[in-house]
Amino acid sequence: MVYEIAQLTIKDGEEAAFEAGAKKAVPLFQRAKGCMGMSIERSIENPQHYTLIVEWETVDDHMVHFRNSPDFQEWRGLVGGTFAAPPQVHHTQVVLDGF
Repeated sequence: MVYEIAQLTIKDGEEAAFEAGAKKAVPLFQRAKGCMGMSIERSIENPQHYTLIVEWETVDDHMVHFRNSPDFQEWRGLVGGTFAAPPQVHHTQVVLDGF
């Protein structure tokens, strides 16, 4: 399993619009090849900062299959206008699952 971790900064006052767009986008991720789940977390200290976490079977499922799909374009259409800055994205794998 691979995790896509995206740090998102949302324009001031656009937080509700971002969250509504993200909720509408859930089916896009559900039907994406290799997508095992997704969640979005909001920072308590910095409420304009969000973290998108998507579980993929492989990096290619994200970077090739999803990123080149019409569903990715729809995702960006639903939320992209709320971004204050480009998302910062990287991929991780679990190396220790403590408990």
